[in-house]
Amino acid sequence: MTITTLSSRALNQDVTRAKRAACRGPVIITDRGKPAHVLLSFVEFGKRHPVLGFDIKLKRIAKLRNEWHSARARKAPKRRGVGLQP
Repeated sequence: MTITTLSSRALNQDVTRAKRAACRGPVIITDRGKPAHVLLSFVEFGKRHPVLGFDIKLKRIAKLRNEWHSARARKAPKRRGVGLQP
């Protein structure tokens, strides 16, 4: 786990960088040099606050996503070559 520190200005200029850093660990956002906020990924937040039930919701979301992908794969039409058959 890597802890990253960003200023408010750097956060506003590059939100994508902050989101990627949050996947690796907490991101401390400073305001005038003092820590003001912490950015966490949703998964990490759920691990730290299991009372809120996020861990159960994440498992349910993952299950539904896997079911959706498998159903979609079953319904996908088979591809055929065009104009290459004798």
